Amino acid sequence: MRQKLLLLLAVVFGLLAFILTYQQLEAEKRRLQGNAEKVFLIRVTRNMAENEEITEADIARFPAERTREALAISREIPWSEASRIIGRKLETSIVAGQTLLSTDLKLPTQRQGFTAVIQPGRRAVAIPIDPVSSVNYLVQPNDNVDVIGTFRFPDVRGDTALDTITLTILQDVKVLAVGNRWGALAGADPNGTRNYGTVTLLLWPDEVEMIVFASQKGKLSLSLRNFEDERIDRDIESRSVNFKLLEQEIPKYNQRREERRQL
Repeated sequence: MRQKLLLLLAVVFGLLAFILTYQQLEAEKRRLQGNAEKVFLIRVTRNMAENEEITEADIARFPAERTREALAISREIPWSEASRIIGRKLETSIVAGQTLLSTDLKLPTQRQGFTAVIQPGRRAVAIPIDPVSSVNYLVQPNDNVDVIGTFRFPDVRGDTALDTITLTILQDVKVLAVGNRWGALAGADPNGTRNYGTVTLLLWPDEVEMIVFASQKGKLSLSLRNFEDERIDRDIESRSVNFKLLEQEIPKYNQRREERRQL
C-alpha cells in the first residue's frame, strides 16, 4: 500500500513539474514573441548557381518578425544592406524564394574593397557635410536620404527675393558610407562618437556632375527618410523656395499641417 502511495505521489509531482515547465516555456515564448520586431529581409527571385553574380533583379525584400536577440546572431541579411551585395558572387547554389544568408556569399576580395558595395553601373560620390546637414550625424550607411541644395544666384534682375533659393535635387538616395565607415565597419568607432565630415552617396553616372557642381556652388543638406519610404514626389521637382515664396506660403504650410493632423 505504501509503495502504491509513493508511486502515486511520484506521478503527481511529475505531472506538476511537467505543467510548471510547460507554463514557463510558454511564458518565455510569449515574452520573446512580444519583443519581436518587423524587419525586411532578402530572398532570391530565381534559381542561381555557385559563382553567379547577384544583380538587382535577382533579389526582393520580404517582411518577417525577429527579436533583437535573434537578429544579433542571425546570418540573414537585412534589406537595408541590399546595395552591398549587388555584384557579389555566390558561394553555393540557391533556389528561388530562398532567404539569402551572409554565408551564401563569397567574401569580397582585397582588390575589391569598398568597390564591392557599389552596384554595377552606379558611382560613389562623397559630399561635405556638418552636424546640421547630416541630421546631427544620425545619417548612417545604408540609410536613404533626399539631397537638398541652397544656392545664391547673381541678382541680375534687381529682385533680391530671388537671390537665394533652396530646392530638392535628388530623392531616395542610398548612403554608402559616412566618413570612412561603411558595411561591416559602420559601427566601428573607437572614440564612441559618430562625427564625420563627408557622406558617400550611391548615384547614377548622369547624376554625378550635377551633385559635384551643386556641392561646389552651394550648400547641400540631407533629409533622412524612413527605411520603408521609397516614394518619389514629382511635385517637388518644380518647386523651389526663396524669400518671396516663403513669405507667401507660410499660411499655406500651417493650414496643410492642420489638415494633415486631422487625418
